[in-house]
Parts: sequence; structure tokens; C-alpha cells
Amino acid sequence: MDFKKILEKAESYKPEMSKFLRDMIAIPSESCEEKGVVHRIKEEMEKVGFDKVEIDPMGNVLGYVGKGKHLIAMDAHIDNVGVGDRRLWEFDPYEGKEDDECVWGRGASDQLGGMASMVYAGKIIKDLGLEDDYTLLVTGTVQEEDCDGLCWQYIINESKIRPEFVVITEPTSCRIYRGHRGRMEIKVSTEGVSCHGSAPERGDNAIYKMAPIINELKALHENLTDHPFLGKGSLTVSEIFFTSPSRCAVADSCTISIDRRLTAGETYKFALKQIENLPAVKAANAKVELYTYERPAWTGLVYPTESYFPTWLIEEDHPCTLTLVDAYKGLFNEDPVVDKWTFSTNGVSIMGRYGIPCIGFGPGAEKEAHAPNEKTWKKDLVMAAAMYAAIPGIYVKQYADKMPEATENLVAVDD
Repeated sequence: MDFKKILEKAESYKPEMSKFLRDMIAIPSESCEEKGVVHRIKEEMEKVGFDKVEIDPMGNVLGYVGKGKHLIAMDAHIDNVGVGDRRLWEFDPYEGKEDDECVWGRGASDQLGGMASMVYAGKIIKDLGLEDDYTLLVTGTVQEEDCDGLCWQYIINESKIRPEFVVITEPTSCRIYRGHRGRMEIKVSTEGVSCHGSAPERGDNAIYKMAPIINELKALHENLTDHPFLGKGSLTVSEIFFTSPSRCAVADSCTISIDRRLTAGETYKFALKQIENLPAVKAANAKVELYTYERPAWTGLVYPTESYFPTWLIEEDHPCTLTLVDAYKGLFNEDPVVDKWTFSTNGVSIMGRYGIPCIGFGPGAEKEAHAPNEKTWKKDLVMAAAMYAAIPGIYVKQYADKMPEATENLVAVDD
């Protein structure tokens, strides 16, 4: 494999990638509203010569390069969060700005930059004749910001697509990431009896029942399981709701939301049981349950799921990790940094639910995600496009025959 030619091609497409990225940024695409950006991606895939491009019933765009035996996927979610307080932005987040080094705007790092690099990796493969006994599937997936991995639940369960491994192109600052903690969205509810606020002793205040639960949750966070690579589990109370007949009445219900991050060894049953066993939860007879996600996709499809997103992790000597390490060394003549994400990705379904190995490499920085004045770096787009073009060939020639045994030996970290 001629790494020098791959890098030269990637560098030559920097202007096209930057323009394509800005085109995507200019199309607002919050979760469940991705139609415009999906069609723009389809247009670019067809322009650069993908062999097949389709949009599935959920609204994901799937582009194929090659027709070989080994199916390798690369994934970017193409929905964005909102912009928040516009006063914090120094420019229009949907127009952004550009200079010789960076492209700015909502989604620049999280994670439309990965999409731009993947599409032009497909063009590099075509330009240089890098096709081999593989089919590269490039996915632009929807609803990730709302419900990580729901898109891949659909792709695997309904479209019956099961790659040998998946490269997650979320921002990694061009490092190789081999896992992250899982998460859950938990609801805890207390019930009371309303009465007039002038005589609260006549009622049963659901908010007062919740107060000691919140304090015990805060203490529980400090004592959660740790892991040497993924780090410690965590939880935080993220929302609070109540019902009451009026401001002059005792609250008759109270509900909190908990963002629970799961490290290796923490199952969803274990995490729920920890909360159910809190003395204040028992005293209040509070209800503890998972949220369910069932918002319609932009196509109108509803695909309900519980809001549980499993932990995943692969080892440093796994064929996926070694494939990316070899590609990085060949292209850049130095050792890569191998690390993990702090946030969550579609890997929660791909590997966390279904055991399909995942590995991460993406342009942009994790700290830019969901922040005002979001940006990515053009050099990262080039590095990522080169990596994505090199990975499939290295995998097929050096590691594909080792994948079945390596995958069988993977231990689900949430068992």
C-alpha cells in the first residue's frame, strides 16, 4: 500500500472536504429533522463515485464502495444538537466561518467532519484503485443525539446488515479510541396527596419525599465502581418535574431524571437495583424505571427502545485496534495515542448490544461537542480521510482471518 499517495490524495481534497462540511453545517439537522442533510450527503456520495447509495426507512443514508466479501462499516451520526444561547456564538452557527486552518459551525466536530472525511476516503479508494476483497459501507445515521445507537438497532435488526467491524468517526483528535462507558436514562417517581398550601399537614408532599432520595443519590455517585481504563461509573440528577393543583397547594407527584454512566462490570439491572435499595427510595415507595424513547424519525418511522446504552471496550491487541495502529504508523510514521471517549457513541448498540467490534478515529475534538463556536481542523479532515482509505485494505490483508477468533473471545463488559 502506497501510504504517500494516499496522503497526497487526501491533502488534494482538503478544499472539497471543507466545502462539503460547510454545506452540511448550513443545513440545520437536529435529531428527527435530518432530511435535508441526508439528501445532501447522498448527492455527494453519488458525485464522488460510490457504487451504491440508498436511504433506509429510518432515514439513514448508506453508501457502498466495492463488492468484496468482507463488509467493513464506517459510521458518522449526522444529527446535531441545537445551538443553545445564540449570544454565546461569535457567528451564525449554521453559516460558520472558515480560514486556512479551521471550519466553524454547529456539527463541525460532532460530527459532520467525520462524514466529510469518510465520503472523500471513498473517492481516494476509487482514485487509487485500492479496492480489494471488501465492501466498505459508509453510514450517515440519524437520531444519535436523541438516542445513541437506535439507528444501528434498526440497521442490524431490520436491514439485516452485520459488518465484521465498524469504525466510529466521532471526534477523537485523530487518536484511536477503543471504548467508552455506557449510560442509562433513569426515572424515579414519588407520589403524594395534594391539599391547600395553607395547611400542608393535611397532605403528603411528593417533593419532600424526593429530597432525601436526591441526597442519597449524590452520595451513591461517590461510591460507584471504577475501572482502570474506562474510569469510574457516575450519576447525576439531570431533571426534576412535579405536579400540583396550583402554587398554593402541596405537590402530589415528583419525578427526577438520572443520567447514569456505566463502567465495565455495571449492568443496567445492577444500576437500577442500587437505586431501588436506597433507604429513602424504600421509605417513599418510589418507582424506579428506565425511560423509553419513541420519537418518530424524519421519515415518520417509530422504533421504540429502552434508554439503555451498554458499555463497550476492545483490547489493545484486538485486530480492529491493530488495523488502525498499522494504518496510522504507515501514514504518519509515528505511534498513535490509544485512548477512550468520555461521551457515548453509536458503539453502544453496535458492540454493546450486538457484539460487533468497534474502534474509533475521528477528526475534531471531543471538547468541541455541543459547545458554542464549535470548530474542526482541516488537517484533521485530511488525516481522517487518509486513515479511512487505508484501513480496509490493511484489514483484509493482515487481520481479517484473525477476526472470528478475536470476536468470539470478546467479553461483553456489561454482563
